Amino acid sequence: MAGEHDLDELLSGMDPVHNPGRYVYCTLPGRVPAGLRPVVTVAEPEGVTFVVAQEEADALGLPYTYVAAWLTLRVHSALEAVGLTAAVATALAERGISCNVVAGFHHDHLFVPVHEADRALEALNSLAASRS
Repeated sequence: MAGEHDLDELLSGMDPVHNPGRYVYCTLPGRVPAGLRPVVTVAEPEGVTFVVAQEEADALGLPYTYVAAWLTLRVHSALEAVGLTAAVATALAERGISCNVVAGFHHDHLFVPVHEADRALEALNSLAASRS
């Protein structure tokens, strides 16, 4: 199935969901520790960054400073679609909510401060309703 390109369709069909759990950003100079199940991994020159369930990081004594809620936009967005990230980031920024966006092949994933999850969902649902 091809991803959606039309911005109005993407926004009206976002259908955001709050994935259970608390997630943290960690970084190490080498690889992700064996047995760890990150939901996101990014290799950078300084080391590997990974997003993992907070309880997994705690169990291994991994340091972190940012605790996030993981939201998924369930619309199947095309990787080359234009404007979705900007519209979502703007809607959240207008409410003072920080957001780290990760694009998967099928969906976009947002990591927002854990205490802002409900407000972020309200903002996203409001944005979607305004495009319906």
